Amino acid sequence: MSMTERLATLPDGSPVERAVLHGGGLSASVLSFGAILQDLRLEGHSPPLVLGFARIEDYLAYSPYFGAIAGRCANRIAGAAFTLDGVTHQLDANFLGKHQLHGGKLGTSHRLWSFEEVGTSHATLTLLLPDGDMGYPGALTARVRFTLEPGGVLDIRITATTDRPTLCNLAHHSYFNLSGEADILNHQLRLAADHYLPVDAELIPSGQVASVAGTRFDFRTPQRLGDACARGPIDHNLCLAPARGPLREVGELRGGDLSMRIRTTEPGLQVFDGAPLAVPVPGLDGRAMGAFPGIALEPQVWPDAIHHPDWPQPVLRPEEIYEQHTQFVFARVAAPGS
Repeated sequence: MSMTERLATLPDGSPVERAVLHGGGLSASVLSFGAILQDLRLEGHSPPLVLGFARIEDYLAYSPYFGAIAGRCANRIAGAAFTLDGVTHQLDANFLGKHQLHGGKLGTSHRLWSFEEVGTSHATLTLLLPDGDMGYPGALTARVRFTLEPGGVLDIRITATTDRPTLCNLAHHSYFNLSGEADILNHQLRLAADHYLPVDAELIPSGQVASVAGTRFDFRTPQRLGDACARGPIDHNLCLAPARGPLREVGELRGGDLSMRIRTTEPGLQVFDGAPLAVPVPGLDGRAMGAFPGIALEPQVWPDAIHHPDWPQPVLRPEEIYEQHTQFVFARVAAPGS
Protein backbone atom coordinates (compact mmCIF):
# COMPACT_ATOMS: atom_id res chain seq x y z
CA MET A 1 0.00 0.00 0.00
CA SER A 2 1.44 3.36 -1.01
CA MET A 3 1.36 6.39 1.23
CA THR A 4 2.66 9.90 1.70
CA GLU A 5 4.05 10.74 5.10
CA ARG A 6 5.99 13.50 6.78
CA LEU A 7 9.56 12.27 7.17
CA ALA A 8 11.27 15.27 8.75
CA THR A 9 11.50 19.03 8.90
CA LEU A 10 14.12 21.19 7.21
CA PRO A 11 16.00 23.82 9.25
CA ASP A 12 13.62 26.52 7.94
CA GLY A 13 10.64 24.56 9.25
CA SER A 14 9.48 23.18 5.88
CA PRO A 15 8.20 19.60 6.02
CA VAL A 16 9.84 16.86 3.94
CA GLU A 17 7.29 14.36 2.63
CA ARG A 18 7.92 10.78 1.56
CA ALA A 19 5.96 8.57 -0.83
CA VAL A 20 6.33 4.79 -0.57
CA LEU A 21 5.67 2.94 -3.84
CA HIS A 22 5.22 -0.72 -4.78
CA GLY A 23 4.94 -2.34 -8.21
CA GLY A 24 6.59 -4.54 -10.78
CA GLY A 25 8.48 -6.49 -8.13
CA LEU A 26 10.05 -3.28 -6.81
CA SER A 27 9.51 -1.01 -3.84
CA ALA A 28 10.73 2.58 -3.61
CA SER A 29 10.75 5.60 -1.34
CA VAL A 30 10.71 9.07 -2.90
CA LEU A 31 11.31 12.31 -0.98
CA SER A 32 10.02 15.79 -1.73
CA PHE A 33 13.45 17.20 -0.87
CA GLY A 34 15.48 17.05 -4.09
CA ALA A 35 12.94 14.64 -5.63
CA ILE A 36 15.28 12.07 -4.11
CA LEU A 37 14.90 8.34 -4.72
CA GLN A 38 15.74 7.46 -1.13
CA ASP A 39 15.45 3.69 -1.36
CA LEU A 40 14.85 1.07 -4.04
CA ARG A 41 14.53 -2.69 -3.50
CA LEU A 42 13.83 -5.76 -5.62
CA GLU A 43 11.48 -8.38 -4.21
CA GLY A 44 13.47 -11.28 -2.76
CA HIS A 45 16.73 -9.30 -2.71
CA SER A 46 17.27 -7.79 0.72
CA PRO A 47 19.93 -5.07 0.20
CA PRO A 48 18.95 -1.69 -1.26
CA LEU A 49 19.80 -1.17 -4.93
CA VAL A 50 20.74 2.49 -4.43
CA LEU A 51 22.75 4.44 -1.87
CA GLY A 52 20.87 6.69 0.51
CA PHE A 53 20.26 7.72 4.09
CA ALA A 54 17.48 7.08 6.57
CA ARG A 55 17.73 10.64 7.99
CA ILE A 56 17.17 13.90 6.11
CA GLU A 57 19.88 15.51 8.26
CA ASP A 58 22.47 13.24 6.62
CA TYR A 59 21.32 14.28 3.14
CA LEU A 60 21.80 17.92 4.12
CA ALA A 61 25.26 17.33 5.58
CA TYR A 62 26.85 14.53 3.57
CA SER A 63 25.00 13.59 0.39
CA PRO A 64 26.96 13.59 -2.88
CA TYR A 65 23.59 13.99 -4.69
CA PHE A 66 22.36 10.54 -3.58
CA GLY A 67 19.24 9.78 -5.63
CA ALA A 68 18.45 13.43 -6.40
CA ILE A 69 17.33 15.23 -9.54
CA ALA A 70 20.36 17.37 -10.47
CA GLY A 71 19.81 20.65 -12.33
CA ARG A 72 18.58 23.01 -13.66
CA CYS A 73 21.69 22.22 -15.66
CA ALA A 74 23.32 19.02 -14.42
CA ASN A 75 27.07 18.46 -14.45
CA ARG A 76 29.71 21.17 -14.89
CA ILE A 77 29.67 24.55 -16.61
CA ALA A 78 33.17 26.00 -17.04
CA GLY A 79 33.70 29.40 -15.47
CA ALA A 80 30.18 29.35 -14.02
CA ALA A 81 29.02 31.49 -16.94
CA PHE A 82 27.48 31.13 -20.39
CA THR A 83 26.27 33.34 -23.24
CA LEU A 84 22.85 32.77 -24.77
CA ASP A 85 21.37 34.91 -27.54
CA GLY A 86 24.17 37.43 -27.04
CA VAL A 87 23.62 37.85 -23.29
CA THR A 88 26.15 36.56 -20.76
CA HIS A 89 24.82 35.05 -17.53
CA GLN A 90 26.99 34.65 -14.45
CA LEU A 91 26.05 31.58 -12.41
CA ASP A 92 26.56 30.46 -8.83
CA ALA A 93 30.13 29.12 -8.68
CA ASN A 94 29.79 26.14 -6.37
CA PHE A 95 32.57 23.93 -7.79
CA LEU A 96 36.20 24.80 -6.94
CA GLY A 97 35.03 28.37 -6.45
CA LYS A 98 34.97 29.04 -10.19
CA HIS A 99 32.78 26.54 -12.03
CA GLN A 100 29.19 25.43 -11.58
CA LEU A 101 28.13 21.89 -10.72
CA HIS A 102 24.56 20.55 -10.91
CA GLY A 103 22.85 23.93 -11.08
CA GLY A 104 24.59 25.63 -8.15
CA LYS A 105 24.54 25.23 -4.40
CA LEU A 106 20.74 25.44 -4.39
CA GLY A 107 20.00 23.53 -7.55
CA THR A 108 17.03 21.22 -7.99
CA SER A 109 18.75 18.60 -5.81
CA HIS A 110 18.60 20.94 -2.80
CA ARG A 111 15.09 22.31 -3.25
CA LEU A 112 11.77 21.24 -1.83
CA TRP A 113 9.59 19.78 -4.57
CA SER A 114 5.82 19.27 -4.21
CA PHE A 115 4.02 15.97 -4.62
CA GLU A 116 1.44 16.55 -7.35
CA GLU A 117 0.07 13.02 -7.46
CA VAL A 118 0.82 9.76 -5.66
CA GLY A 119 -0.56 6.32 -6.48
CA THR A 120 0.29 2.78 -5.46
CA SER A 121 3.14 2.51 -7.96
CA HIS A 122 3.82 6.07 -9.07
CA ALA A 123 4.55 9.55 -7.78
CA THR A 124 4.76 12.90 -9.60
CA LEU A 125 6.62 15.89 -8.16
CA THR A 126 6.85 19.48 -9.38
CA LEU A 127 9.20 22.40 -8.78
CA LEU A 128 9.22 26.04 -9.87
CA LEU A 129 12.59 27.78 -10.13
CA PRO A 130 12.21 31.57 -10.41
CA ASP A 131 13.80 33.79 -13.04
CA GLY A 132 17.40 34.52 -12.04
CA ASP A 133 17.68 31.56 -9.70
CA MET A 134 21.37 30.55 -9.36
CA GLY A 135 22.00 33.04 -12.19
CA TYR A 136 19.84 31.34 -14.85
CA PRO A 137 17.39 33.34 -16.94
CA GLY A 138 13.75 32.36 -17.02
CA ALA A 139 11.28 30.80 -14.61
CA LEU A 140 11.54 27.02 -15.04
CA THR A 141 8.75 24.61 -14.13
CA ALA A 142 10.04 21.04 -13.75
CA ARG A 143 8.12 17.82 -13.25
CA VAL A 144 9.37 14.29 -12.54
CA ARG A 145 7.29 11.12 -12.47
CA PHE A 146 8.59 7.89 -10.94
CA THR A 147 6.69 4.71 -11.87
CA LEU A 148 7.36 1.10 -10.87
CA GLU A 149 6.26 -0.87 -13.92
CA PRO A 150 5.83 -4.61 -14.52
CA GLY A 151 9.04 -6.53 -15.11
CA GLY A 152 11.20 -4.75 -12.53
CA VAL A 153 11.17 -1.41 -14.37
CA LEU A 154 11.93 1.88 -12.63
CA ASP A 155 10.52 4.40 -15.12
CA ILE A 156 11.57 8.07 -14.77
CA ARG A 157 10.02 10.79 -16.93
CA ILE A 158 11.21 14.37 -16.55
CA THR A 159 9.66 17.40 -18.26
CA ALA A 160 10.21 21.14 -17.99
CA THR A 161 9.03 24.41 -19.50
CA THR A 162 10.36 27.96 -19.31
CA ASP A 163 9.11 31.49 -19.94
CA ARG A 164 12.49 32.71 -21.27
CA PRO A 165 15.34 31.04 -23.14
CA THR A 166 17.44 29.19 -20.56
CA LEU A 167 19.45 26.04 -19.97
CA CYS A 168 17.78 22.81 -18.88
CA ASN A 169 19.57 19.50 -18.37
CA LEU A 170 18.00 17.48 -15.57
CA ALA A 171 19.58 14.21 -14.42
CA HIS A 172 18.57 11.48 -12.02
CA HIS A 173 21.61 10.91 -9.79
CA SER A 174 21.29 7.54 -8.04
CA TYR A 175 24.36 5.53 -7.10
CA PHE A 176 23.72 1.84 -7.76
CA ASN A 177 25.05 -1.20 -5.92
CA LEU A 178 23.41 -4.43 -7.06
CA SER A 179 25.34 -6.97 -5.02
CA GLY A 180 25.08 -5.52 -1.52
CA GLU A 181 28.85 -5.78 -1.17
CA ALA A 182 30.93 -2.99 0.35
CA ASP A 183 31.99 -1.74 -3.09
CA ILE A 184 31.10 -2.10 -6.75
CA LEU A 185 34.53 -3.20 -8.02
CA ASN A 186 33.26 -6.68 -8.94
CA HIS A 187 30.33 -5.23 -10.91
CA GLN A 188 30.51 -5.42 -14.69
CA LEU A 189 29.40 -2.54 -16.92
CA ARG A 190 28.50 -2.58 -20.62
CA LEU A 191 27.70 0.63 -22.53
CA ALA A 192 26.92 1.36 -26.18
CA ALA A 193 29.37 4.27 -26.35
CA ASP A 194 32.17 4.54 -28.89
CA HIS A 195 33.39 7.92 -27.58
CA TYR A 196 33.87 9.79 -24.31
CA LEU A 197 34.77 13.33 -23.23
CA PRO A 198 38.30 13.75 -21.81
CA VAL A 199 38.47 16.25 -18.94
CA ASP A 200 41.15 18.46 -17.40
CA ALA A 201 42.38 18.38 -13.80
CA GLU A 202 39.26 20.30 -12.73
CA LEU A 203 36.91 17.80 -14.45
CA ILE A 204 35.98 20.28 -17.19
CA PRO A 205 35.70 18.72 -20.68
CA SER A 206 38.69 19.58 -22.86
CA GLY A 207 36.56 19.95 -25.98
CA GLN A 208 37.84 16.73 -27.51
CA VAL A 209 35.49 13.86 -28.33
CA ALA A 210 37.78 10.83 -28.04
CA SER A 211 37.46 7.18 -28.99
CA VAL A 212 37.08 4.77 -26.08
CA ALA A 213 39.29 2.23 -27.85
CA GLY A 214 42.26 1.24 -25.70
CA THR A 215 41.06 3.30 -22.72
CA ARG A 216 39.44 2.45 -19.39
CA PHE A 217 36.22 3.90 -20.84
CA ASP A 218 35.75 1.07 -23.33
CA PHE A 219 32.63 -0.65 -22.02
CA ARG A 220 31.44 -1.81 -25.44
CA THR A 221 31.94 -5.32 -24.11
CA PRO A 222 31.37 -5.92 -20.38
CA GLN A 223 34.26 -4.72 -18.27
CA ARG A 224 34.82 -5.33 -14.58
CA LEU A 225 34.73 -1.97 -12.80
CA GLY A 226 37.69 -2.86 -10.61
CA ASP A 227 39.80 -3.36 -13.73
CA ALA A 228 38.63 -0.07 -15.27
CA CYS A 229 39.12 1.93 -12.07
CA ALA A 230 42.60 0.49 -11.56
CA ARG A 231 43.61 2.43 -14.68
CA GLY A 232 42.46 5.76 -13.26
CA PRO A 233 39.43 7.62 -11.85
CA ILE A 234 36.15 7.66 -13.75
CA ASP A 235 33.94 10.76 -13.61
CA HIS A 236 33.33 11.23 -17.33
CA ASN A 237 30.61 11.54 -19.93
CA LEU A 238 30.20 8.57 -22.24
CA CYS A 239 28.79 9.74 -25.58
CA LEU A 240 25.73 7.66 -26.45
CA ALA A 241 24.41 9.70 -29.39
CA PRO A 242 24.80 13.09 -31.11
CA ALA A 243 21.33 14.20 -29.99
CA ARG A 244 18.39 13.24 -27.78
CA GLY A 245 16.38 10.46 -29.43
CA PRO A 246 13.84 7.72 -28.80
CA LEU A 247 14.00 5.53 -25.71
CA ARG A 248 16.52 2.76 -26.39
CA GLU A 249 18.73 0.38 -24.43
CA VAL A 250 22.22 1.81 -23.94
CA GLY A 251 23.85 -0.58 -21.50
CA GLU A 252 23.75 -2.93 -18.56
CA LEU A 253 25.24 -3.12 -15.07
CA ARG A 254 25.68 -6.52 -13.40
CA GLY A 255 26.52 -7.22 -9.78
CA GLY A 256 26.14 -10.44 -7.84
CA ASP A 257 23.10 -12.19 -9.27
CA LEU A 258 21.36 -9.01 -10.47
CA SER A 259 21.27 -7.17 -13.75
CA MET A 260 20.22 -3.57 -14.39
CA ARG A 261 19.59 -2.63 -18.01
CA ILE A 262 19.67 1.07 -18.84
CA ARG A 263 17.31 2.68 -21.35
CA THR A 264 17.23 6.39 -22.06
CA THR A 265 16.45 9.11 -24.57
CA GLU A 266 19.58 11.07 -23.58
CA PRO A 267 22.73 11.61 -25.67
CA GLY A 268 25.14 11.14 -22.75
CA LEU A 269 25.69 9.10 -19.63
CA GLN A 270 27.87 10.51 -16.86
CA VAL A 271 29.68 7.63 -15.19
CA PHE A 272 31.12 8.30 -11.72
CA ASP A 273 32.85 5.43 -9.94
CA GLY A 274 32.26 6.77 -6.41
CA ALA A 275 35.94 6.29 -5.50
CA PRO A 276 36.34 9.43 -3.34
CA LEU A 277 33.03 9.26 -1.46
CA ALA A 278 33.98 7.74 1.92
CA VAL A 279 30.78 9.05 3.55
CA PRO A 280 31.40 9.41 7.33
CA VAL A 281 27.92 8.28 8.44
CA PRO A 282 26.09 5.01 7.74
CA GLY A 283 23.65 4.68 4.89
CA LEU A 284 20.51 2.59 4.47
CA ASP A 285 20.37 -0.46 6.73
CA GLY A 286 23.31 0.99 8.68
CA ARG A 287 25.79 0.14 5.95
CA ALA A 288 29.19 1.82 5.96
CA MET A 289 30.14 3.63 2.75
CA GLY A 290 33.85 3.78 2.03
CA ALA A 291 35.50 4.05 -1.39
CA PHE A 292 33.54 2.85 -4.45
CA PRO A 293 30.29 2.13 -2.52
CA GLY A 294 28.11 2.66 -5.59
CA ILE A 295 28.33 3.79 -9.20
CA ALA A 296 26.44 6.83 -10.50
CA LEU A 297 25.03 6.38 -14.02
CA GLU A 298 23.39 9.68 -14.98
CA PRO A 299 21.60 10.05 -18.34
CA GLN A 300 21.90 13.67 -19.51
CA VAL A 301 23.12 16.12 -22.13
CA TRP A 302 26.92 16.28 -22.41
CA PRO A 303 28.60 18.42 -19.70
CA ASP A 304 29.60 22.02 -20.50
CA ALA A 305 27.88 21.63 -23.88
CA ILE A 306 26.83 25.30 -23.92
CA HIS A 307 30.49 26.14 -24.61
CA HIS A 308 30.70 23.64 -27.49
CA PRO A 309 28.07 24.50 -30.13
CA ASP A 310 28.59 21.26 -32.10
CA TRP A 311 27.63 19.13 -29.09
CA PRO A 312 24.06 18.24 -28.00
CA GLN A 313 22.72 21.45 -26.48
CA PRO A 314 20.88 22.08 -23.17
CA VAL A 315 19.06 25.20 -24.42
CA LEU A 316 15.32 25.33 -23.69
CA ARG A 317 13.05 27.99 -25.19
CA PRO A 318 9.48 29.02 -24.25
CA GLU A 319 7.92 27.30 -27.27
CA GLU A 320 9.57 23.97 -26.36
CA ILE A 321 9.08 21.24 -23.78
CA TYR A 322 12.09 19.54 -22.25
CA GLU A 323 11.44 15.79 -22.07
CA GLN A 324 13.67 13.03 -20.72
CA HIS A 325 12.65 9.39 -20.43
CA THR A 326 14.88 6.88 -18.63
CA GLN A 327 14.31 3.34 -17.41
CA PHE A 328 16.36 1.11 -15.14
CA VAL A 329 15.27 -2.52 -15.53
CA PHE A 330 16.18 -5.00 -12.78
CA ALA A 331 16.30 -8.80 -13.08
CA ARG A 332 18.02 -11.81 -11.63
CA VAL A 333 20.80 -13.44 -13.63
CA ALA A 334 23.29 -16.21 -12.99
CA ALA A 335 26.08 -14.97 -10.76
CA PRO A 336 29.59 -15.12 -12.26
CA GLY A 337 31.12 -18.55 -11.77
CA SER A 338 27.84 -20.19 -10.81
